Amino acid sequence: MPILVMKFGGTSVATLDRIRRAAKRVGREVANGYDVIVIVSAMSGKTNELVGWVEETSHLFDAREYDAVVSSGEQVTAGLMALTLQEMDVPARSWQGWQVPLLTTSAHSAARIVDIPTENIAAKFGEGMRVAVVAGFQGISPEGRITTLGRGGSDTTAVAFAAAFGAERCDIYTDVDGVYTTDPRVSTKARKLDRIAFEEMLELASLGAKVLQTRSVELAMRYKVRLRVLSSFEDNDEHAGTLVCDEEDIVESNVVAGVAFSRDEAKMTLISVADRPGIAAAIFGPLSEAGVNVDMIVQNISEEGRTDMTFSCPTDQVKRAQVAMTAAKDSGEINYHELVADTDVAKVSVVGIGMRSHAGVAAKMFEALSREGINIKVITTSEIKISVLIDRKYLELAVQTLHDAFELERAS
Repeated sequence: MPILVMKFGGTSVATLDRIRRAAKRVGREVANGYDVIVIVSAMSGKTNELVGWVEETSHLFDAREYDAVVSSGEQVTAGLMALTLQEMDVPARSWQGWQVPLLTTSAHSAARIVDIPTENIAAKFGEGMRVAVVAGFQGISPEGRITTLGRGGSDTTAVAFAAAFGAERCDIYTDVDGVYTTDPRVSTKARKLDRIAFEEMLELASLGAKVLQTRSVELAMRYKVRLRVLSSFEDNDEHAGTLVCDEEDIVESNVVAGVAFSRDEAKMTLISVADRPGIAAAIFGPLSEAGVNVDMIVQNISEEGRTDMTFSCPTDQVKRAQVAMTAAKDSGEINYHELVADTDVAKVSVVGIGMRSHAGVAAKMFEALSREGINIKVITTSEIKISVLIDRKYLELAVQTLHDAFELERAS
């Protein structure tokens, strides 16, 4: 039998009624001739509740026990889904991560998948099981302890299973009906994309689009797993949702595929830093060690051996960055006059594989923002994306303006 992987997120399994609805979808695919691996998340809100219990119990908690607790949400869903399928006369059983086994590193709460041996599940398929319901987000460490993969880890689990089993496709069921040119809540002209290239989806996910978890898209691109994003609340046909696929599978596409944004950005500037060899390493080494996720970096022109260094990071990491830079200054590693933090900025990005072969995208983007009086604070580019930092109050206006400028409401 060909294998299909179906992943259901927390909102898709939030209640017993929704689990029954999801199970009916699985049953239809079994009737279509597939053996199905179902990856489930915890019921909506359950993981947050479990995390809260851990934090209330112990402020300095053992990460191994944290994983033991928070992984239980997916185990409950897996059991309920298997029971529901059995009630429908579909041969199914649940699998916890350690039973597969899904082998991971030992980094509790942020483990990475090492291997997924297929023998155990394949043997059960051979014995007549039609659906393996696997608890997402979890695995087992070399020490034999339960591990979790971090937020959004069920998406990563699903793609990894699709790659390991050579699945025909990996369907991600969520509360949206696909990938849009931008957030429909910000622009009413946002259009659902029928197809999007892996690289575009990876950029959009990393730049703020929350439809798919970044690591899952990385895995899909590496192993050429065809991903389909679709709604669990609508009746879907075979062409529903958005297919995330190889660039070669897209016949024609717009120069720009979408506009992504992130509200929670901060701009930090080290004023008057000594401009010498190794200064960048002296700054960004301590930031990395402190766990600060630096994104954009701009260095001003040097004057009299001094320069300003600007970088962006998430707003919730500003304090961490300030502590790291103060410690580096106190230790004599770097010498700067002042560290200025601007926590009232946002990042807006345009993404598209068509930018490789089309000139003038940057000029068009900057002209559109200029016409609306939106000042650009920082710019960064790659082969298929351009990102800018702007004042947060202009975020919605900037997104709408760029969506209109690149005519994203129109299909190619």
